[in-house]
Amino acid sequence: MKKIVSTDKAPGAIGPYSQAIWADDTLYCSGQLGLDPAKGALVEGGIAAQSEQALKNVKALLESQGLTTKNVVKTLVFLTDMGNFKAFNEVYGKVFDSEPPARSCVAAAALPLGGLVEIEVIARK
Repeated sequence: MKKIVSTDKAPGAIGPYSQAIWADDTLYCSGQLGLDPAKGALVEGGIAAQSEQALKNVKALLESQGLTTKNVVKTLVFLTDMGNFKAFNEVYGKVFDSEPPARSCVAAAALPLGGLVEIEVIARK
């Protein structure tokens, strides 16, 4: 079973991809930037603000499917500057404060729209 997920509570896709896809009981979410879904633009305030917004977008996708961050089993984080790792972790740790999911964090040369961070998640029912 494969089902495409779309919600206006998170930014729409900026390319030929879906916001998320259900495959059986697993939800695969496309990477979320620090985009304000109402404005379609990156939030101002640097890495902390973009990280907070990206995580809000992740939560919106999850909530649209009746899930929470507790359902997340894996995250993949892209940072354009590993010098932002500590500041990112401070924001991330507030969302995933107990029993955090497995995670990878990699440096990216650049992200769409000039974003500083992108967060992708996999969640299970």
